[in-house]
Amino acid sequence: MVETRHDLKRDKRLVEALARVAPGTPLRDGIDNIIRAKTGALIILGDQREISFLFSGGIRLDMEFSPNMLYELAKMDGATILNRGVTRIHRANVQLMPDAAIESQETGTRHRTAERVARQTSALAISISQDRDVVSLYVGDIKYALTDIRVLLGKANQALQTLDQYRTRLDKVTDNLTALEFEDSVTLHDVIGVLQRSEVVARVAGEIDGYLLELGVEGRLVAMQLEELMSGVMKDRQALIRDYLPRRKQSVDRAAERITAATTDELFDPVELAALLGYDRKAKAADTRMTPRGYRVLNSIPRLPSAVIGNIVEKFGTLKALMVADEDDLVAVEGVGRVRATEIGEGLALLKEHAFAEKYSFR
Repeated sequence: MVETRHDLKRDKRLVEALARVAPGTPLRDGIDNIIRAKTGALIILGDQREISFLFSGGIRLDMEFSPNMLYELAKMDGATILNRGVTRIHRANVQLMPDAAIESQETGTRHRTAERVARQTSALAISISQDRDVVSLYVGDIKYALTDIRVLLGKANQALQTLDQYRTRLDKVTDNLTALEFEDSVTLHDVIGVLQRSEVVARVAGEIDGYLLELGVEGRLVAMQLEELMSGVMKDRQALIRDYLPRRKQSVDRAAERITAATTDELFDPVELAALLGYDRKAKAADTRMTPRGYRVLNSIPRLPSAVIGNIVEKFGTLKALMVADEDDLVAVEGVGRVRATEIGEGLALLKEHAFAEKYSFR
């Protein structure tokens, strides 16, 4: 069975399973009651018609699910069978007879049965240890042991502190890039530096998302802080890629996917990261001059629709050309009237002033 953690949380089956047992759900309330009573349990969630061939004996109930009833039924030796949506209890005290030929690394009878049922069917099997207070989820060939809520909150809060630090660094290199764009002195090295920082921020956020899957309602404050720290990050990254993606090489989404899938070594290797973006590995990043198209800067102007941004970039081609355009040139762009043209001009001036203030430390 596979037992790694954060990579597994990208698996749709496991994500759904974690949502079923997250704190605040009726099923989790029942599981917590079983843990406190130290009775242990084997719970199966699935289509009864699909898994009934594994049943031997048991009590047919077909009743509405409740946490208290699950707790009471767990006092029996056999498995409790629930529907996939956790709204009905189909059977209790069921002896399960999965294929004994399915290999298992588990030593306990309950865990071994849960593993084999999960691998033989599409059901979610939940095994609760009687002595160790461990809840293990089995879905397909995946095994996942739930982490104590206090431990998860500690890890999530530590990750938030790390994310805050990385976001601060990202903002600094982003402001520097903006100043360089207005000066028309950007190099591939500058672009790669911002991409690296934004991807690191995204990966730390992904770690926190993994904790939130298990935390359920206990992770509300963490989720709020994460949303605040990640505000605008992914949108800016997409705009950055659109600004500097070599023409006709690949789509923006494809480039973003390749960067997201990059290994840590590739991410921190400027040559490899430039190649993922679509540039020749022989290119010297520090000497390769770049001209932004203007997507990212325009994206920073409030209330400017993406369709209008696209029309502006199509009209002027580069940020440099846009900066020397007058109001009449902007009005000629589809979707830009006189009022919006004035707002764009004022917005660009403010962004330029802010970027230079950050870079040269004056206000």
